[in-house]
Amino acid sequence: NDFTHGLRELIKPQGVITLEFPHLMRLVEFRQFDTVYHEHFSYLSLQTVLNIFEKAGLRIFDVEELPTHGGSLRLYGCRKEAEHPTTPTVTATLAEETHRGMNTLNYYTAFQSEANAVKDDLLAFLLEQKRLGKTVAGYGAAAKGNTLLNYVGVKPELLPFVSDAAPSKQDRFLPGNHIPILPPDAIEENHPEYVLILPWNLAEEIEAQLAFIREWGGKFVTAIPSLELK
Repeated sequence: NDFTHGLRELIKPQGVITLEFPHLMRLVEFRQFDTVYHEHFSYLSLQTVLNIFEKAGLRIFDVEELPTHGGSLRLYGCRKEAEHPTTPTVTATLAEETHRGMNTLNYYTAFQSEANAVKDDLLAFLLEQKRLGKTVAGYGAAAKGNTLLNYVGVKPELLPFVSDAAPSKQDRFLPGNHIPILPPDAIEENHPEYVLILPWNLAEEIEAQLAFIREWGGKFVTAIPSLELK
C-alpha cells in the first residue's frame, strides 16, 4: 500500500503508471507452482491490483496479456481523476477472472492436487527411465527448477547432473538435493536419452541450443503444466 501511494505521489495529474507481473490466473491454470518461492513475494490477479489502486486514489485504464513467464499482465494506471478512458480489455479481464472463480476460495483449494499430479508424473517418469537403464539430464539451474526438483524429491540417482551456461553456477550443486551443476558440454559428452528442461518458459530457446541431442535420438522433457516428451 505504501508503494502504491508513492506511485500516486510521483506521477503528474495526467501521468501514467505501467506495471508488469505474472498473472495469478495463468499460474493456477498452468500449474506453475514452481515459480512460488521466497524471491517472489506475491502473486496477483487484476482484481487484486485494482483494489490496491483504489485505496491509493488510482485506477487501471488498460491492460495487456503477455506470454512472459508463462502468462503476465501489463497494466496501465493513472490517478482516479485523470482523463484516460478505460478500455474494454479491463472489464473483459476482470470478467474472466470472476467467471473462473478467482474471487472464491474453491478456486485455490484444488491447486495442491494439481501440484501433486505434476510431482507424481515426473517422479514416475524418472523412476521408469532408471529402471530401463536410461539417463536423464537436466538443463537450466534456475530457481523454479530447483523448487520443482526439491518438491518432487529428485536426487542425483535419478538426475545425475544439471547443465547450465552460467559459469558462476558451474561446478557447484543445487541446494537441497545436491545435484551437480555442469557446463553444457556435459550433455554432449554423456549422451543422455532425455534432457529435462527446468526453465520451461525458455523451452523453445533451449531446444534450439541443444538440438544436437537429436543426433543420438535424445528427447526433451518438460514437467509443467504436464509431463511432455518432445
